[in-house]
Amino acid sequence: MLKVEKIDVYYGDLQALRGVSIDVEPGEVVSVIGSNGAGKSSLLKTISGILRPRRGTISLDGSDISHAKSSRIVEKGISHVPEGRQIFPTMTVLENLEMGAQFPRTKEVQHVTLQQVFTYFPRLKERLDQKAGTLSGGEQQMLAMGRGLMSLPTLMMLDEPSLGLAPVLVGTIFEIIEKINRQGTAILLIEQNVFHSLKISTRGYVLENGQVALSGAGTELLENPHIRKTYLGL
Repeated sequence: MLKVEKIDVYYGDLQALRGVSIDVEPGEVVSVIGSNGAGKSSLLKTISGILRPRRGTISLDGSDISHAKSSRIVEKGISHVPEGRQIFPTMTVLENLEMGAQFPRTKEVQHVTLQQVFTYFPRLKERLDQKAGTLSGGEQQMLAMGRGLMSLPTLMMLDEPSLGLAPVLVGTIFEIIEKINRQGTAILLIEQNVFHSLKISTRGYVLENGQVALSGAGTELLENPHIRKTYLGL
């Protein structure tokens, strides 16, 4: 489905990613873990067209999207739920959700997609006319994920979905991620909660200093001594 091959990414003269290669197959949950500044968010931004690779290629279903517009990348089936949620605070919950369905194929089935979103996030249905900025942190995360689902993605990229949430909500968010995946949407996940993310992942990659340092099955990485010491504190 998604194939990232040896990409180099820069912010001006500062190199953020060095020869990074990852792939995501249909139906997988793939985690990317690493410390702050390792390049995780830069990777998602490059896949979604916010940043451009200086070298290397990114392809989706065999089609090169390395330099495609972000809107085109969303239309082709990749949604990006960014760190910090980035909802529209002065717009209602419904208006925020509708912003996720901006293409003809998604607008035609918008009502059906909304009902699907409500099965994952019933709380949003209760707050459709409420300003998004007045929602709790957990509700705002649900809204950001719901908006991402409105574009009917085949691949959903989530950047720190549990960041800032109360512990009781963290488990709920991960359960919803698993439900979305079981419905057929592949997931590319960046998450500070390494144990939870690798536990639900088919495979994982470890980014260190902008490079892939380790990769493997999620369960294997959980047992890796370096992962246990560096990221799990065990």
